[in-house]
This record gives sequence, structure tokens and C-alpha cells, in this order.
Amino acid sequence: MGRRYPRWLDTAVFYEIYPQSFHDTNGDGIGDIPGITQKLDYIRELGCNALWLNPCFASPFGDAGYDVSDYYSVAPRYGTNEDLKTLFREAHGRGMRVLLDLVPGHTSWEHPWFRESLKPEANPYTDRYVWTDSVWEEPQGMGSLRGLSDRDGSCAVNFFSSQPALNYGFARCEKSWQQPVDAPGPRATLRAMKDVMRFWLDMGCDGFRVDMAFSLVKNDEGHRAVMALWREVRAELDEYYPQAVLVSEWGNPREAIAGGFHIDFLLHFGASHYNDLFRCQAPWFSARGGGSLDAFIRYYRDSLEATKDQGFICIPSGNHDMERLARTLSPEEMKLAFAFLLSMPGVPFLYYGDEIGMRYLEGLVSVEGGYHRTGSRSPMQWDGTPNAGFSAANPDKLYIPIDPDPMRPTVAAQQGEATSLWRTVQALIRLRKANGALQSRGEIEFLQTDCPLVYRRSGAGQRILVLINPGQEPYSAAGFRGKLLYAIGGKVDMEGDRCHVDGGTAAFVLED
Repeated sequence: MGRRYPRWLDTAVFYEIYPQSFHDTNGDGIGDIPGITQKLDYIRELGCNALWLNPCFASPFGDAGYDVSDYYSVAPRYGTNEDLKTLFREAHGRGMRVLLDLVPGHTSWEHPWFRESLKPEANPYTDRYVWTDSVWEEPQGMGSLRGLSDRDGSCAVNFFSSQPALNYGFARCEKSWQQPVDAPGPRATLRAMKDVMRFWLDMGCDGFRVDMAFSLVKNDEGHRAVMALWREVRAELDEYYPQAVLVSEWGNPREAIAGGFHIDFLLHFGASHYNDLFRCQAPWFSARGGGSLDAFIRYYRDSLEATKDQGFICIPSGNHDMERLARTLSPEEMKLAFAFLLSMPGVPFLYYGDEIGMRYLEGLVSVEGGYHRTGSRSPMQWDGTPNAGFSAANPDKLYIPIDPDPMRPTVAAQQGEATSLWRTVQALIRLRKANGALQSRGEIEFLQTDCPLVYRRSGAGQRILVLINPGQEPYSAAGFRGKLLYAIGGKVDMEGDRCHVDGGTAAFVLED
């Protein structure tokens, strides 16, 4: 690549963990850091060699930890800083990396910085947040907190009312209270966040997934000012922590990669048309048909061209903010979706439980600000023991209820089935790691974008054709001479230069 980047991303496959729902070791019904450490061998057996942990810092948990009250301390319910340091050490000993979730745009209103900023007397935190000059003036379009103290002003919020917005300045100042990005207050905020990053990198963290990375600077048309901010951060990391990775929740690789991030996600919001593939009434990967790839492919090609040799694009299986894949796709359809996700350029991210097809739980009461997202955050289903092996707590003490279906998918059951979704995901990761053309930096050429989807991956002296046919009709075509490496679903025949692929099938062909 043209830009310097940590080379471990070439073969990285990430596993996203929602800490409170992964594995509970102390029986309180909430997952913890030691529980993640205990399951590192499981993650490595699946084939993933990197982790992204959703926020594990101290918090009142009004937004599941995205409302941080202390950036320097692990939340007691998860363990201690020493437990997290142990996780880093144990992961590194297995050749694995760990990213933490950085939330730089806002804090909890319980954070000491905000408590100081509430004071009417000027102090070092007066300008740490976005405040207007008068309690009667709310920051337009941002929501606000006001009337909490004798300070005269309203404080902008980024998401929930309990999450005051940190002050990184305004690219265009239109009010007397709006500060430019180079003002002392915004610069102090950026220095404070850099200090947080250095603290965890020095402890052994391998980088950060950055929450709402595009949102820090306000009145920032085209996000040019916030891109400059992140380029500054990236330059310092390149100098002092060259192996550290930055992953953005941006949803626009053209901007995010230009802004210094190594990876940006194509997500369920924005212009990516991600939902057309996996999460709509008729997803393209569903045998029901009716979905289209056209808009997604156009956006993907444009993003890839704009970021070529500069950074990576990620198409995740899901995350803590999306409904589970299993809500719209069957296990057999999910196998084809994973054939796509694990053979595309960029860096794959799997959301915990997607490898066994965990279901979206309908109608749950919101937990810690999850609302409709709560159904995608239920405890990991390990085996057939009580609470699916997640916790020894009484069921009514669990963070979120377990899927009540006695036929719920579990790791133990699927590891015992040769053709299970878990075994398919494991095989696809192995295939990716064994073939350089399928890895992060391999080239891609789309040969057919209706049904089936056909594309060629090239790299490391290889050319591999990927054919994915989620429809019910078989497909036959000429011009596919080579060796069949792996197939999912129905029958695949290779005769001369002709290839026949049944409906509901994916095939990987090493070209002659």
C-alpha cells in the first residue's frame, strides 16, 4: 500500500465482543474480562486473530458503556485494569491483537470533567464541553442539557441526554460561544484524548475502534476539519506506536481513510446499501430473491477506488447496533453471506455469535439504552448447560435473557456437526488465510453482479474466482477453467472451461 500501515492487518480477521454478554466467570450474570481471556483459545480455533471489545471503561451504563465516566479505569463489573492487561498479554502470546472501543465525542454526565465544567467559576474544564453563553440558548440541532448548575449556558449532547458533547471546536463559527478548532479549549480536549490513547497503548492495547469518529468537530461541511484532526492523531501514532491500528465508525471510506484511519466500516446507515445484502425484506443473500446488488456494488467500487493503497474497507457480519443476520437469513443463507464477507478485500469483522447464527430476540425490554438493539446483545450461547454456559447466575440475574428456544444454536452443538454454520465459517477463514489472493490487499474484479455474483480475487501469484448463487435456479457458464478449492451448499461441476453451480451454492475456483 502507498501509505504506511501495520502489516498484521494483511491477514487479520476480527471478532467483536460485547463484554457484558460474552462469558461470566464470577456468577453475577454479567460477562467480564477474565471470561474473554478464558475464551481466547475458542476465538483462535474459529480462526480469528484479533478482537474488538465494546467499551469496558467505568460508566453508569446509561448507554451500555458508551457513556464513559473514567477513561482510565476498567468498569468494576468487568474486572480491573490488571485483568485487561492480562488479556492483552494472553492474546499476544497467541499471536492475537486487541482493539478497545474509544468514545471521544462525549462522556457521561457523571464524568469528573463534566462535573468541573458545570461550575460557574472558570477552571481548566470550563471549555471541555460545547456550551452556549446563555441557559436560554440551546445549541441548534444538537440537543442540550441545561439548568443543572449555576453555570449560565446550555451544554450540547451527542446522543442520549446523559452524554454531553466534548468540545473539539467548530469549523465554521457563527455564534459567540462557538470556538475554532485551534482555540485553547478544543486543543486541550484533543490532548486529553491523546493521553487516554497513550495510556492504553502503553498497557498493551493494539489500537482503537473509534465511535462516531466523524462527529467531533461541529459545523464541519465535508468533514474536512475532523479529517485534519484525525490525521494529526494518526501522525503521532505512526511515530510512537507504529503497530497501533485506528478503525472508524464513519461509514464513508473516502473521508475516513483520507482522515488517517486504517479501516472504515460500510454500515447499515449512510449511502452504502449494506442492508440490501443482508437486512431488508428481501436481502440479496436470501433464496427468496428480489434484492439487488447494483447500488451496493456502485458504492463499493467508488469507495475502493478512492481508498486504493491508502487503507481498508470492512463489511462486517453485524455489530451491537444491528439486528442479527439470523433475523433475515436462514443458516444456509448465512453460509453464503459469510462466503462473501470472508472473501472480500479489506479486513473482516465477525460479531460474536454470528458464527453460530444466534437469533435476534424480539420484544425484549430495553437494557442500558439498547432499545431495539437489545435483541442483538443477548448472552453468547456456548453449550446445552443452564444459561447456555454463559453464566452460573440465576436466569433472572442475567444481563439480558438467554434465547428461550430449547433448539437455540450453541457452539458445542455446531462444533460437533461437520456441515454446521460454525464449521463453514471456520473453513472459510482457513481458506482466506491459506490463499493470498483472498486476503486484505488482494485485488478484486467484479465479473457479474446480478445472480449469481461472480468476482475474481488476485494477489500473491494467484487468481481465484468466487461464485455465489443464493437463488433457487442453477447456473452454468463457460470461461471458468481451474481447480475447485471449496464449495458450500449444492453441487458444483467443473468440466473443461465450464462451471455448473446449483442454487444455494458458493464456489471458490483457483484459476489455471
